[in-house]
Amino acid sequence: MSPHPRPAPDTLAALHRALTRTVRGTVDFSPGARALTTMDASNYRRVPLGVVAPYDSDDVAATLAACREHGVPLVPRGGGTSIAGQATGTGIVLDFTRHMNRLLDLDPETRTARVQPGLVLDTLRAAAVPYGLTFGPDPSTHARCTLGGMIGNNSCGAHSVAWGTTADNTETLDVLAADGTPHHLARGWNTAAPAGHGRTPPGPARTPSGPAGTPPVPDALRALVDTHLALLRTGYPTLPRRISGYALDALLPEHGTDLARAWCGSEGTLGVLTEARVRLVEAPPARALAVLGYADESEAAEAAAGLLRFAPLTVEGMAADLVPDSASLPRGGAWLFAETGGADPAEAAHRARLLAGAAGALD
Repeated sequence: MSPHPRPAPDTLAALHRALTRTVRGTVDFSPGARALTTMDASNYRRVPLGVVAPYDSDDVAATLAACREHGVPLVPRGGGTSIAGQATGTGIVLDFTRHMNRLLDLDPETRTARVQPGLVLDTLRAAAVPYGLTFGPDPSTHARCTLGGMIGNNSCGAHSVAWGTTADNTETLDVLAADGTPHHLARGWNTAAPAGHGRTPPGPARTPSGPAGTPPVPDALRALVDTHLALLRTGYPTLPRRISGYALDALLPEHGTDLARAWCGSEGTLGVLTEARVRLVEAPPARALAVLGYADESEAAEAAAGLLRFAPLTVEGMAADLVPDSASLPRGGAWLFAETGGADPAEAAHRARLLAGAAGALD
């Protein structure tokens, strides 16, 4: 994100007045609020003009409108766990964790959940536990990262070998474009304004019934895909954890023209997320861990791909220089930690033994 000149004092005052007048949520230009959002989990430091904690999608739209009018950039922020400065900005920071942090619906029959962007991942996972379900992607920051942030950067986590990235587990997205236009992103070349788009009354979260219409997706996006079909089909590597850049290949007809998937990982540059429907997966009742020792990191890396045929839940590596005391581990200079699942502890342990027997590890 390029530096942006600080507005003149009268422009800043006008922006503050506009936000205070049109936003029902929290508008805070105080030094304390600005200092708290100067940084995320990265080494970057950028001081914003102010922080807005929107109450609903109309607050987001009002904030976008005010920032457009006054020429001020805006950056969405979840838990601030990003490590590349994505949650910092010199304009207005949208803090979704204050008000737009609800689990709106969890349907164990369809294994889906409807969430607001500020919902913390562990809150969703805890709600899914009674149904034997979980959200597959699980970054190490699961206790504080939010679903909006995970969708924004297409988070993975240790269990991505079993359940994929956030994009693999996202069904639909409700977003606001930079001009404030609402879109419901799903499969196919139709988008729609989220049903019930409007002010949310104080109290329990509203439950919209579904998309209210299907205005066409911008013609320029369809033209982009139609014009570059060959490049989109050949220019993207087939990596299961490819999370960098725009996933334009998700718009190919053979991939279902999945607008929601294409939006994942765009870091808020294509619009602002206001709601999402995500897919849940069945969580194995029991788990076991196979720890495999290898001579060095290269041997461990060579062996990792071969373990995937046993359908492990995780395959994580660690080198000896990260282990102060390896006395309790198998001998070696590097290790793979492979988690397996089962209906009960015996089945999980059996799968771990099968995996270990074919892993080519040191005795």
